[in-house]
Amino acid sequence: MQPMKREEVTAFRREGILFVISAPSGTGKSTLCENLRRTPDFVFSTSCTTRQPRPGEVDGEDYVFLDEQQFFAKVAAGEFLEYAKVHGCWYGTLRHTALEALSEGTDVLLDIDVQGAKNIRNQEDSRLKAALVDVFIMPPTFGELERRLRKRGTENESEIKRRLERGREEMKAWKEFKYTILSGSVEEDLTKFRAIMRAERYLSRRLTLREE
Repeated sequence: MQPMKREEVTAFRREGILFVISAPSGTGKSTLCENLRRTPDFVFSTSCTTRQPRPGEVDGEDYVFLDEQQFFAKVAAGEFLEYAKVHGCWYGTLRHTALEALSEGTDVLLDIDVQGAKNIRNQEDSRLKAALVDVFIMPPTFGELERRLRKRGTENESEIKRRLERGREEMKAWKEFKYTILSGSVEEDLTKFRAIMRAERYLSRRLTLREE
């Protein structure tokens, strides 16, 4: 059998995938995303927010921290892919970061709340719809959600109660997502998410053949 000539060799190419991870506050979504950021698998789209930084958070890495005037200047300029008010503060995803990476075939990871995921899901852009893979991280029980939220120690009692009330409602939204992960340990959640990631990257509809 004759070896294939170089001009006959083909390779798969694909557009980037927009991985969106959502969960009730305290479930472990941020910890999952922090671990995923340590690998070169994604461009991590850093959200903008009007809330105050928590201890240890770095501006431009964890979030882009803005005051409301700066935030709504970006809204007016159409710079956000989506934005929403959560727990009394505004959050937004910058449009250019996500779209540029997707067009270059690079996967994008978004850590956003349930409302933000719904806003992206409802986008008219057909390219975004094709790229979107939304994943919901479900707490094993409501009691475990409360335990995790209290354990992190970043909110006072009134804030905890408000987040738990919202979390109870957000847990009802799991069927709206393409995938749902029942949260366990950090390692278990990572393993489950990477299984989703690998499967989505090999979907035939995402691949095209390019002659080398």
